[in-house]
Amino acid sequence: MSPATRVAQWIMPKNFRRKLVRQVRSMKLRPGIGSIEFGDLRRVTPISTDWGFERGTVIDRYYIDRFLTRHAADVHGRVLEIGNNDMTKKYGGARVARSDVLHVANSGPPVTIVGDLSDGAGIPADAFDCIILTQTLHLVYDVRAVLRTLHKILKPGGVALVTVPAITKISRFDMDRWGQYWSFTSKSARRLFEESFTEVTVDVAGNVLSATAFLQGIAAEELTAEELEYRDPDFETLIGIRARRAES
Repeated sequence: MSPATRVAQWIMPKNFRRKLVRQVRSMKLRPGIGSIEFGDLRRVTPISTDWGFERGTVIDRYYIDRFLTRHAADVHGRVLEIGNNDMTKKYGGARVARSDVLHVANSGPPVTIVGDLSDGAGIPADAFDCIILTQTLHLVYDVRAVLRTLHKILKPGGVALVTVPAITKISRFDMDRWGQYWSFTSKSARRLFEESFTEVTVDVAGNVLSATAFLQGIAAEELTAEELEYRDPDFETLIGIRARRAES
């Protein structure tokens, strides 16, 4: 131990020394006020106005893929998806015995069921082993009604795989047609689903960098795997929910 260190220990209380060390470390990690280099991000419009589709994989799609890959074994039997059955085929493959596609309007193939999740009209009850519902719940005002419908139309033991946005920009296409109403947190998602389901698990993805990239329309390929996979609970970007209906 150096003489200077011994003097510091004698003069400064331990709590003060710890606080000083934290402040010095913080100064090393954070740019000083006025020294931040914004570069390409110093702009009031996003780099991509189309979520980054033209640049590569959209950030939330990267996280959706990670979530559904982890729960791919649940995609089996009779599976329901909204709008198309791309994810049913990708994650279920040969395990899927029957693929159904739900839409509120009879728009032709691949739609097989015309109905509304808000009230369950037109959708058979106790019918599905798995429901894939990605980035849809925030576009429906009566979220609780949708969750009751999901529980009703799943078979006993069936699983709903749902993703919802946390940090996101407005989808102007959806807002102007039927509305965009909600962003979620892991806590609000869990509480909502537990009102209808007894077995609920919640996965969270995102950090300040990936959230910023998502808002700017920067593609997943423009970040490293380590940057995408780092999880910061204060910057929830995408929330995945696995909700299982009880066997009886």
